Parts: sequence; structure tokens; C-alpha cells
Amino acid sequence: MILDREPAVTGLAGRPVRFVWRDEADGRVRSWVPQVFARYADGTGLFADCPSGPAAGGVRAQRAGAVLKAACARVGWVYRRLEPPSAVVAANLRWLAGYRHPRYQGAPELVALVAEAFAVSRPLFDGAASVGDPLQVLPAVYHAWWSGELVMGLDEPLHGGSLLWVPADGGPGRGWGAGIDMLGGE
Repeated sequence: MILDREPAVTGLAGRPVRFVWRDEADGRVRSWVPQVFARYADGTGLFADCPSGPAAGGVRAQRAGAVLKAACARVGWVYRRLEPPSAVVAANLRWLAGYRHPRYQGAPELVALVAEAFAVSRPLFDGAASVGDPLQVLPAVYHAWWSGELVMGLDEPLHGGSLLWVPADGGPGRGWGAGIDMLGGE
């Protein structure tokens, strides 16, 4: 979900390819299927595994990671084992992902009103209520947050008092808020 929300990512594929190589230590043929591939707007790519923890997959995963990292570097791409997000970040992303579809964006007038309501940082429910019926406005607010038109820190539990705002550059931004680097750049 983190990559799906990243504006620079133009495409995603799950379990896209099997890497096969001969292990130099024992001559055996080895293989590994990374969990995800992300294509970036600049043409670069990211193969990634999303383990449940740093030691998940054991030695085999560590060795495969080294091979994939070297192979990707040869073509200008990257391989990473992405750290799992915290429970709060994961819960917030799961909630927001339910509003990623453009049908939740609302009419252009609603989009403009939501942006105006959150031009300055304000609580979620107060901003939504200032636009209109919260049952009709909140889906548009959540969609705007998912798509980066609004920002709020993902590292705090979502509630009616959560502060949202339009990004300083007017968006769309990553929408992470609170300076979270979810992809752990190298």
C-alpha cells in the first residue's frame, strides 16, 4: 500500500519474475521470486520483499537479497527488503486504501471546498463539517488524503481530531505528513 500511494510509482506488479542463478559456493541452482516490482516515472525500478521482520526468510533470504541487489544494480534498478510499517501506520493505510478509487473524489466543486476547508491545519471532523454533510464529505477528504492532496501524519491513530492540511506546495504530495520516510531510501 505504501508503494501504491507513492506518486513517483507508475506501475506495480506482484511476484513479477523469478531470478535464477548458480550459487558460487556450492554450484547449486538457486532461485528467488521478489514479492513486488515498482516502476518509477523516471524509468527506474524497485524489486522488493516485504518480510514480517528483519530475520524473516533466514539465511536463504539474506543470500538471495545480496544476489538480487547486485543484479538490479547492473541495470540501474534497486532491490530492498522493506521494513514492515508500524501497526498504526498499517491500520491508517488500510483505512485510506478503501478510498483510493476516483469515485470517492467527488465533484470538482466538492474537491475545491475540501481544499479550501483544509487550507490551514484543522481537525478532520471540523473541516469536513464546514464543507457539508460529513457522510458525503468524508469520503472525499479520505480520497484527498490518500492521493496526497491533503496531508496528515500516518504515525498517529486516525480520529475526528486528527489534523489535516493542504501540502505547502499545494499538492499533490506524498501525504505522509510528519516527515515519515516509508520506503527507507538508500
